[in-house]
Amino acid sequence: MTRRILDLSIAIDPDVVTDPPFMRPTITRQTHRETVAEAALFFPGITAETMAGGQGFAASEMLTLSTHNGTHLDAPWHYHPTMDGGMPALTIDEVPLDWCFQPGVKLDFRHLPDGHVVTAAEVEAELDRIGHVLAPLEIVLVNTGAGAALGAPDFLGRGCGMGYAATMYLTSRGVRVTGTDAWSWDAPFSHTAARVAETGDYGLVWEGHKAGRDIGYCHMEKLTNLDRLPADGFLVSCFPTKVKRGSAGWTRAVAIFEDAA
Repeated sequence: MTRRILDLSIAIDPDVVTDPPFMRPTITRQTHRETVAEAALFFPGITAETMAGGQGFAASEMLTLSTHNGTHLDAPWHYHPTMDGGMPALTIDEVPLDWCFQPGVKLDFRHLPDGHVVTAAEVEAELDRIGHVLAPLEIVLVNTGAGAALGAPDFLGRGCGMGYAATMYLTSRGVRVTGTDAWSWDAPFSHTAARVAETGDYGLVWEGHKAGRDIGYCHMEKLTNLDRLPADGFLVSCFPTKVKRGSAGWTRAVAIFEDAA
């Protein structure tokens, strides 16, 4: 067997538009020579010239960021304090690891317009189209129009979102991890705000996320390369960074293929 790995994660990069301005990360870097002072704390008197190669080390990227920057896995705690009928919602350090390494399924919704709220019927129709029957714990990835707009000024407003009924369709069948290449699992806020203004229904806000009150689940946001995935036949690995009591954790999500030699 030959193993292939496809990276589904974006980089944490302050220069690429993947978050609103107030959420964007910052990275402060030091050169190899600038770190010699840190080395001298452990080895008094050392200089760059006395170190092997005449340089210090690159080990001082200082980041200021949210657990929701970059490709990340949201914990049920992010959506609501409780889940599954009033049980305390899981934080990211409590998420079962077996949720995060499972067969993957891709739903292709790139044809749907920006801001569209996907329904349960549309999920069922896409599964019928690709000939896939969901199994418990499969990881469901949603390919939207946002994937092609990564880094563009309008990225935050691109792509469709998953509604309450669509999310419950998945979780009621045992799915516990999902993902999207858009900024949010839900429809972009700009489109949701317009619907709320028109209807006065604030229950439309974050309806896909809030489905986690009824059945606890995790979802990944800001995935990439979903257009390169088949409908199924791959594994997904998306173990989150273990942030104590975190609402999310960064993940290097990948798809793994086992090909016959």
